[in-house]
Amino acid sequence: MKKSLSVIIACFMSVLLFAGIASAHVVVYPKQTTQGAYEVFSVRVPSESEGVSTVAVKVAVPAEVNVSRIEPKPDWTYMLEKDDTGKITSVTWQAEGEGLSQTEFTNFNIQGKVADDAESIVWKAYQTYSDNSVVEWIGGEGADKPASVTVVTAAADATAGEANSDSDSNSDLPLSLSIVALVLALAALIVTFSKKKRA
Repeated sequence: MKKSLSVIIACFMSVLLFAGIASAHVVVYPKQTTQGAYEVFSVRVPSESEGVSTVAVKVAVPAEVNVSRIEPKPDWTYMLEKDDTGKITSVTWQAEGEGLSQTEFTNFNIQGKVADDAESIVWKAYQTYSDNSVVEWIGGEGADKPASVTVVTAAADATAGEANSDSDSNSDLPLSLSIVALVLALAALIVTFSKKKRA
């Protein structure tokens, strides 16, 4: 019975692992940012094809982001593409060694400023394997190979949220002080009664 249960559990875990690998895709974090923010975006790349490794990843930089810096990564080199104005339009990371095997992933970090009028950021990515096959993560929501999307909130909304948070904190202050005063008054009352009883 115990052996059968162990086999069932092992099979169940294998199914979950396979499902996790099969559903893995290139994702850019954070998933939400603010208009005008200076942000570090992390491109998370899993490798999921059996028998081959991920050897290159190209990310198209959306118009809503002005990339200014790339974080160096050991065992990987990177190449930049720019438009006529000098704006970075894509970053391609190339493995110097064997790259990422089927059960591995890594993060590539870039830093940049979000446009003041941005509403959403769509990150199109192209993943190249050691057999020269390319997976294009460029689809819309619900697609088999979707592009990662970062939601952008208005700066005014973020400021209002902080103001509301500060207001809530300040409104709690009088209540806290009242509770402390009440506790001290009760303590003083108890001490007074104790002294009277001793007298």
